[in-house]
Amino acid sequence: MYHSLFPSILPIWMLVKSDEYFGSVPYELLISCIKHPHLTVHSEMHLADALLLWLDAERRMSGFSESRHDNTVNLMEQQKEKGMTHVYLKSVSPTYVKKVRFSLLPLSFIAGRSKSHGFSKFVDQSLESVIKLKKIPSTYLVDSLTDSPPADLRLRLTEYTEILDLSGCRQLNEASLLLSVLPNSYFSNLRWRKSLKSFLKNPEDDERNREHLSYGTLPILSFESLKEIDMSKCQRLNYKFVIKCFSKSFPSLRKLRAAYLLNIKVFTVLELLQNFRQLTEVDLTVDIAPIIPVQASLFYSGRGHCSLSNITRLTLEGRSDICDMGLQSISRLCDSLCYLNIKGCALLSDACIAYVIQRCKYLCSLIVCYTSFSENSILALCASISMTNEHMDSNSLAPKLQMLHMSKCEGITETSLFNLISQTQKMKSLCLRDTKVSDSVLCEFPGSSLEALDISNTTISWMALVRVISRNPNLKSLKARGCKNLLQLQGDGRADYSFPLFSAHEVFKSLSKGSGLEELEIGWGFSYFSLESLRPAVSFLRAISVGLGASLGEDALKLLSSACPLLESIVLYFQEISDSALASILTSLKHLQELALSYCFGDISIQSFKFSMPSLRKLRLERVTRWMTSDDLFILTQSCPNVTELSLVGCLHLNSDCQPIISGGWPGMISLHLEECGSITDNGVTSLYGCIALEDLLLRHNGSGIQKSFLLDATLKFPMLRLVSLDMCDAKEGGFDAPEEEEGSHFLSIVKISRCKSERCALGRVLAPVHRETLVMLWNGQNYTKTLIKQRL
Repeated sequence: MYHSLFPSILPIWMLVKSDEYFGSVPYELLISCIKHPHLTVHSEMHLADALLLWLDAERRMSGFSESRHDNTVNLMEQQKEKGMTHVYLKSVSPTYVKKVRFSLLPLSFIAGRSKSHGFSKFVDQSLESVIKLKKIPSTYLVDSLTDSPPADLRLRLTEYTEILDLSGCRQLNEASLLLSVLPNSYFSNLRWRKSLKSFLKNPEDDERNREHLSYGTLPILSFESLKEIDMSKCQRLNYKFVIKCFSKSFPSLRKLRAAYLLNIKVFTVLELLQNFRQLTEVDLTVDIAPIIPVQASLFYSGRGHCSLSNITRLTLEGRSDICDMGLQSISRLCDSLCYLNIKGCALLSDACIAYVIQRCKYLCSLIVCYTSFSENSILALCASISMTNEHMDSNSLAPKLQMLHMSKCEGITETSLFNLISQTQKMKSLCLRDTKVSDSVLCEFPGSSLEALDISNTTISWMALVRVISRNPNLKSLKARGCKNLLQLQGDGRADYSFPLFSAHEVFKSLSKGSGLEELEIGWGFSYFSLESLRPAVSFLRAISVGLGASLGEDALKLLSSACPLLESIVLYFQEISDSALASILTSLKHLQELALSYCFGDISIQSFKFSMPSLRKLRLERVTRWMTSDDLFILTQSCPNVTELSLVGCLHLNSDCQPIISGGWPGMISLHLEECGSITDNGVTSLYGCIALEDLLLRHNGSGIQKSFLLDATLKFPMLRLVSLDMCDAKEGGFDAPEEEEGSHFLSIVKISRCKSERCALGRVLAPVHRETLVMLWNGQNYTKTLIKQRL
């Protein structure tokens, strides 16, 4: 009865599953949808997640009935039907036909849902499938299949597919992709495996022969509707192959996200631009290196004949392998570029950035934080110099800028900054964090469309800030932590009679007249009275961060829950807290996803955390829960079962028993920071290996039991691990073996190992360790470097 509805209903599956009434969809309709060949989802994860949402809703309605157990099995797996042949890896018994293709799920999803009532029975087979697939090369994978269509290894692609999300599926290889873009009829030929193996040769084989095979012998399908792909963290894919395959199968591709992939180089970007004529957005973000690499190899030169691309948005954040020539080569193909993010691209010179600015005449959004963006770049924005040896356009880019983020850009004179800011009348998002911007510069800002302003850690005073706020009623995000002059009338502490004087109260009064804040980061001068005056403006506030210099107090924290009912993130530094204030926050704010308490003082206990917080994803307790024990930690895992990012600092009573509590309570953990937490690592870290999806791990001063081989073991036990921070104090044998340097051997990109020394006071007592130096090991996809820095990172 439902079959005739499918052509229209299946493409909107992704929208339907987020609807509050999704749990009321009849079981028979759901089963029919899953069986239908045109089932359209963004990824296998989205399908599994939707089914689990439905099962949770049914569990609430029907309880733990036998029929519910049957529904769980039927939705996730279908028993083998008579007359059908199904494909599995030969080592796995084909007892069931999987409705959910477990081998195509991200590790983070499997681990995070391992305690789910509807998924727990499938966790082991899911992990087995994913880990097995991760270890098998493409040609061996083809050998391991039987002769039938390999349904369980094929991505769900239909004529309706518009978005394909492969992010986090590190197990995917070329064979997985190729199997997905071949028609079912291809597998009717009993020699299909031999043909496929011929194509899946060693990547170093003759490229022309590979191309001939792909177009001559493989009937690759074309999916015209597909516009967007996310393949972030799919480290195993050979990207020369991917470009060839995607350009044939997805000719209408417009958006590509390939974040945290170190094997993508500048020449890969150039190939992308040449092969995907409709591509408009590319995101190649990686982790920003904590230091500037000493050198970069030249891996692309020569201009050749290249036609222009249609790219309008390009994100290269953190790519420390990109040098001047690489970015210049890319910019020559991107005359239509409107948005450029080169945050953390430390090897780029000011001259190169200026060159790109002048080439890309449509640029209106520029993110250059932690780069050499300086005088030449500002002159280029203001059309004062030419870096391209071409005719200079008298119209500068500065008046067209809508976004400029330039955190930590140094070497810029006040005069240059004044000339730039005074021309940015269309600006919507301005970030001047950690710069030398002054009141006189900010007061010249002419815009009235500003939606986001970040002046954190600058000398800006209330006087300058209120002038900007009063002219920009649509301000949604204000970040002003670390601005000590917000306590003063003027930036230099003296009265300036050329401007009217404003008080902090008047600033918040100006904010309250706007359309409403959604994000606020504040410190000096902020108090209960400030929050009270802001009440009309913060009813839609979603994130608040309060830092040093603010004094909220218990009454203000209690006011948060009523004044800001939509809060999703609360970050408090150096604030007075109490059990009653925390209880008010945690029981009232049902949407809270992040809670961070750092260096706060007051009397709190585990009673504050005994409330159910299923929405909480990020939890940081730094120097606030010295009393925490293993039992307390267990209570946290029960109250906050879905935490994926945890940071504990100064929990002195924790011991090695806490490791299985963490890995058992939060198996989907992605980021784990433990510092000065008793003796957690006295007996090694074996029990933490249960957090199989970890990407970021910090272990410092938790007990000297970490094995010398830990870094090598971690790359095997944590296949998604990218960032590691350790301390020599915790090394059982005095040091750590470095991971292998060869490309592609692991996902790890940044390792920081600190060394400290203990000091004694005049009475002979041992003081807290003093950090002396840090060894930083970087792999940026091009170079492997080791650098010793005389500071702690």
